[in-house]
Amino acid sequence: MSFYDEGQRIGVLTTEPVGLLDYLAPEGGVAEGQIVICPLGPRRVMGAVWGQGEGSFDLAKLRPVAQVVEAAPLSAELRDFLNRAAEYTLTPLPVLLRMAMRAPDLGKPPAERRIIHRAGPEPARMTEARHAVLRVLDDHGGAGFAPTELAQMAGVGASVVKGLVAAGTLAEVSAPRDLPYPRLDPELPGKALAPDQAAAAEALRDAVASGGYGTTLLRGVTGSGKTEVYLEAVAACLRAGRQALVLLPEIALSAEFLDRVEARFGARPGEWHSGISRTERRRLWHMAAQGEVSLVVGARSALFLPFRDLGLIVVDEEHDSSYKQEDTVYYSARDMAVLRGAGAQAQVVLASATPSLESWVNAASGKYHRLDLRARYGEAELPEMATVDLRAEAMPGGQWISPTLAHAVEARRARGEQSLLFLNRRGYAPVTVCRACGEQIGCQQCDARMVEHRFQNRLVCHQCGESRPIPDACPACGVEGRLAPVGPGVERLAEEVAARFPEAKATVLSSDLFGSARALKETIAEIAGGDTDIIIGTQLVAKGHNFPRLTLVGVIDADLGLQGADLRAAERSFQLMRQVAGRAGRVAGQRPGLALLQTHQPDHPVIRAILSGDDEGFWDAEAAMRREAGMPPFGRLAGIILSHPDLGIVSAFARHLAGQAAPIRAAGAELWGPAPAPIARIRGRHRVRMLIRAPRQAALQMAISDWLQPVKLPVNMRLSVDIDPQSFL
Repeated sequence: MSFYDEGQRIGVLTTEPVGLLDYLAPEGGVAEGQIVICPLGPRRVMGAVWGQGEGSFDLAKLRPVAQVVEAAPLSAELRDFLNRAAEYTLTPLPVLLRMAMRAPDLGKPPAERRIIHRAGPEPARMTEARHAVLRVLDDHGGAGFAPTELAQMAGVGASVVKGLVAAGTLAEVSAPRDLPYPRLDPELPGKALAPDQAAAAEALRDAVASGGYGTTLLRGVTGSGKTEVYLEAVAACLRAGRQALVLLPEIALSAEFLDRVEARFGARPGEWHSGISRTERRRLWHMAAQGEVSLVVGARSALFLPFRDLGLIVVDEEHDSSYKQEDTVYYSARDMAVLRGAGAQAQVVLASATPSLESWVNAASGKYHRLDLRARYGEAELPEMATVDLRAEAMPGGQWISPTLAHAVEARRARGEQSLLFLNRRGYAPVTVCRACGEQIGCQQCDARMVEHRFQNRLVCHQCGESRPIPDACPACGVEGRLAPVGPGVERLAEEVAARFPEAKATVLSSDLFGSARALKETIAEIAGGDTDIIIGTQLVAKGHNFPRLTLVGVIDADLGLQGADLRAAERSFQLMRQVAGRAGRVAGQRPGLALLQTHQPDHPVIRAILSGDDEGFWDAEAAMRREAGMPPFGRLAGIILSHPDLGIVSAFARHLAGQAAPIRAAGAELWGPAPAPIARIRGRHRVRMLIRAPRQAALQMAISDWLQPVKLPVNMRLSVDIDPQSFL
């Protein structure tokens, strides 16, 4: 790492749009990668020393760095990753640097701080405000909050926290601002592994021990014990003295996973996701940079943490669409994990029962290693799969549970077993229509229908989040009492379950119905303990949960994901239905599970592939179709999204931009569009899309850069580039 003496010209990459600027090294000098605060006009901005200054501005007139931040310098590995990620995603480098430095109070020194923790029993006088404070602490392990932060998170005044301290329930103490994390013990024994698990674990341990880069697709059927296998790779990484990162697709999965890590290694890892406190976020950032946290479990943004020596990255459920970020920075965490692993000389493990086609093809071509777990752990058997042909079922209007499925649910209840009814639609109904005038209630800011959430008595836009109370009268014609829900969501399904199975206890699992991760964790624990007869859930239930008594899965609408022209519709439907079906019959010695798929298209190729269990055949057929069409992973796509409050301005500019696309055609690529986006207005901004299709080996990013570099955007115009788009809305 280079060191620059006081007064030398240095290049500082700021987190502002201006990017790289020249400054003078401060008194005492500064190391490459060091985080600094620099003057920029009348302001002070944060940045990082990116190397020796290369500008021609008079050295005597350069301004010196104002402050060196007390933090470990960003490593050469991280800076190289940010450079390569910026080049690949066509994201301005300062934006990615801002992501990598996204820790609260980063510029403040590591001084002492006052924190609150649980110290005694609940107070004699319990109020709702006090209960809210204790609930926040319990949700986050009981400690780690500044008094004002705790009050803000609980939604109460500071006096409530002070009252609990005075009552002895809480204690306020001084502590170092950033403490190291407890060491995880890789020598503690893990679970006994089956022969195929042991072989896969040994292969991963050898790969980690090599100290070099490699990517492995760990493909195992649901319930095969993939987690225990890759935790052995984590143990090998810890023995080597390096750091490990495990990415999870849903924050809701973290609580259960953290318990498993603690059981395996004797301590809890660091956490990085939107649910942790500002204090914990700052602490983890610093400890990652200093090597004082050996394992981090996090959401996709954890890839941008400043690890000192990253030796292993695990992407669990690597096929999951939530790994793709489509706001501000467009990137796939799965692809960025491979990019960072290559630069860090780290092993990357992509784990899934239903891998993405991209990973499947990379493994088939030899670019990735592949390990297979073909059987469930122990003596548990894979569930039987069957369809319910809705064309042959006698079903009254307003009902969605077929007689065949209802009979199967009753049979499970009689044996004391659980059933899961799966419908991938949140809320009560996707559309609310006026029977007087035909108006479908839409969002005022988006070209999208408002979704009725009857449990909350609100209409909600799932695009922008706008919500309002369910009206009594139609907002268009003013007629009262004629608004009617159309189609089912999980809340409406719960209403039908209550009517058809009045003696059964039913629980709805949907992300919008839980105010905290703790509440969701408690509900999942109750279900696993047998406290529920019928589970009604969205895709949240398809990921990582083990319910020992669950033997029946009923997919209410197996046709839902097969509609539309989405490139990945077949792939995603296959993955989702196989994942949710895999929740059934996961316990050894228990009767095999049954998955019933309600469909109007029992002969659809995707439905037939799901029933046959021929994963290899499905992926081979899907790959052949993509190859013939020149679509990913055999071709390349990039999306261009333009938005502006004025439809005329954005449409005219999009046509002008398309007319300047000679660099795209010169690269052998095709430009499709411009055309209005399927959801043409979001948050009051009109949206126009273009799509670029290119051969696999085309220099796509260079062509797009050459095309867009001279473009001057109109005022209030936004232009986003989405390399390898996953969504086309």
